[in-house]
Amino acid sequence: MTFMTVTRFLGAVAVSALAWPAIAQEVLPRPEPPFNGVIGETYKESRPDKIPLIKAPDGAPNVLVVLIDDAGFGQWGTLGSLIPTPNLDQLAANGLRYTRFHTTALCSPTRAALLTGRNHHSAGTGVITELGDGYPGYSGQIPASAGMVSEILRQNGYSTAFIGKNHNIADWETSVSGPFDRWPSRQGFDHFYGFVGGEANQWAPALYRDTTPVEMEIPKGMEGRYTLNDSLADEVINYISKEKSVTPDRPFFIYYAPGATHAPHHVPKEWIDKFTGKFDQGWDKYREVAYKRQLQLGVIPADAKLTRDRRKFRHGIPSITIRSVSLCA
Repeated sequence: MTFMTVTRFLGAVAVSALAWPAIAQEVLPRPEPPFNGVIGETYKESRPDKIPLIKAPDGAPNVLVVLIDDAGFGQWGTLGSLIPTPNLDQLAANGLRYTRFHTTALCSPTRAALLTGRNHHSAGTGVITELGDGYPGYSGQIPASAGMVSEILRQNGYSTAFIGKNHNIADWETSVSGPFDRWPSRQGFDHFYGFVGGEANQWAPALYRDTTPVEMEIPKGMEGRYTLNDSLADEVINYISKEKSVTPDRPFFIYYAPGATHAPHHVPKEWIDKFTGKFDQGWDKYREVAYKRQLQLGVIPADAKLTRDRRKFRHGIPSITIRSVSLCA
């Protein structure tokens, strides 16, 4: 799912979830409501008020954001790749495909912009969190003023969960001692299960459940075949199952960010065997095939030209005049 797809969708969801009186749309958390009961001299003259319960607007949708790491159009069968992605094909056939993709060209900043709906500098993440410094917009610390969509939805009656890669905690705030002010549990997420940082070992990851270090549980009989990718997917499925079994009328917002397509590339043997020889044609031929498939699918303009291989330029990459710059915001 592209960044633009997610941004537009979440924007619509946030607007829907904020269908409250004007003051509730402007101020979060909401002010304590006035007491509308009666307090008399005795219980006979007294009448309690109703306890206010926050409920999402009728028809508020469930939202599952699947954020794939370090992957582009050329790696999805749905968008022209030679790699079959049948489930994405099914989703695309029943939904919309956006073809304008805006990132900040870095991991942490793009994720900060996506979750807050702001320019990544406004979210204090002008660079990956490990390189944060004392300049404005570059600390790696997402400020409270840049509230995440999770916080908005949580305060409007949603269940919220963050499952997967979290590359948005300042490097010096990632220990078991915190501080935890910028961990998911204080950014609008009821639940967090995943890893902190840019990458994780898929076989033996360092995981957290909320703010507590945990080990990945491998189902019996799955030794040597069960990776972090499976664990995160199972966590999403279990979370949805439990949430809907107890509160079927409460919508959920799940931010699901697996890290499997990011280094290190740890893949079960059955998947390696499945794709053995599929890419022996090499990178140059593959990009030509993907380009033609993308033209056929219409995911790139009909007059789009395949860029030249930079290795074929005699004197390096030619100079380029930038006429406009588009940043995610």
